[in-house]
Amino acid sequence: MSRSSTSSLAACVWIPLFPLRCEEARQGGLANYPTALLAPDTTRKLWQVSSLARHAGVKPGMTVSQAIGLCPTLRLIEPDPVHYDERFARLLAALNEISPVIESGDLGLAYVGTDGLEGIFGSPGKIIEAIRRTVGRSDGRTVRLGFGQGKFVAWVAASRSKPDEVVIVPMGAEKAFLASQPIAVLPLDSDTHRRLRQLGIRTLGALTALPEAAVTAQFGALGRHLWRLAAGRIAEPVAGRVAPEPIAAALTFFTPVGERELLVHSLDQLIARALQHPRRIGWRVHAVRLRADLESGQMDSDVGSGAACCAPTNRSWLVNVLLKDPTADAGRIAAPLKTRLEQSPPTGAVERLVLEFTAFAPGTTELQLFARDAQAAARAGQQRALQRAAREIRMRVKRSPLYHIIEVQPWSRLPERRYALIDYEP
Repeated sequence: MSRSSTSSLAACVWIPLFPLRCEEARQGGLANYPTALLAPDTTRKLWQVSSLARHAGVKPGMTVSQAIGLCPTLRLIEPDPVHYDERFARLLAALNEISPVIESGDLGLAYVGTDGLEGIFGSPGKIIEAIRRTVGRSDGRTVRLGFGQGKFVAWVAASRSKPDEVVIVPMGAEKAFLASQPIAVLPLDSDTHRRLRQLGIRTLGALTALPEAAVTAQFGALGRHLWRLAAGRIAEPVAGRVAPEPIAAALTFFTPVGERELLVHSLDQLIARALQHPRRIGWRVHAVRLRADLESGQMDSDVGSGAACCAPTNRSWLVNVLLKDPTADAGRIAAPLKTRLEQSPPTGAVERLVLEFTAFAPGTTELQLFARDAQAAARAGQQRALQRAAREIRMRVKRSPLYHIIEVQPWSRLPERRYALIDYEP
């Protein structure tokens, strides 16, 4: 369902604090106030903090009460991770107009493979300018750009650039450019960062001044990798991948649901339905996304009365899971999602629950053989007929009005709690 290509030359596109920038774009005038985005898994702690709030001493990870004590005028925003995910997907789609080789990182971070683009756009500067115009058309936020050999050099260049500017590292100048950079640009855990600073190593040049063997002896394979990154010996290519069309199943509740047992039961039904999709036959699931639209309401009482609430029109909850071993077993797919529901449940009642299979791996030979038997062919013919009928209805009424009515809480005394609507997708 996917294929990959690579590029040794990379342009890094980075929008710092991407979720917070999404809220500033959605709520006009928000950038003029000290603001903080609440954590998706709890409304008691902060996730991202604006520069004005940082100047007042507010930091990510603080509790809401601590932050309000430091900045009484702080404006708190409830998170909408589904919205951020959709905006990031829009950004990646815009970058795909420039190059077919796009690799995504964290929200707001993407790499564009530029091998061969010189013949279309010209010099690296002109390639970057084309990227800037494309990103500006898709998203008018502040963007930082870097260009170099491999993802690491491009990322460091972007992190060193000023807003709406670009740092281009010429071929062969990687080691000289990296030497003056702080060790914080390396992919370090906190313990390794602390040990390096205790040894007096504060720049990449100081790290590469040590023998590679000595760093390896002290830090093992990780140390060798860090030393080679700092020396410009490693140029990780941009690995583009054609994303498969997700397989989705959705469930709409008549009344918002907050009971975890009911959400788990609904999750099992969504997984079973998605696994039966014809496009899934012969493939195992590798990545899963579970998202929920939440009921709008008041924030947790711990927020306090001293802070202004800038709640968005929509609230949501989102979980992405990459399965260690691709599988077509419903229980193994559900296990990590149920763990997340237990550890970091939605912060409000759920109005709509959507499950998506977003990445796949080929099935076993036996699985693919069974998928092509006569019964599977007959089912596929029935599915095609249903798809044609559903498509005709959508064209006539301009929407999809087809649903299954399923039993979700049969013991309830309230009829509207006993059933839910699940999208009918033949």
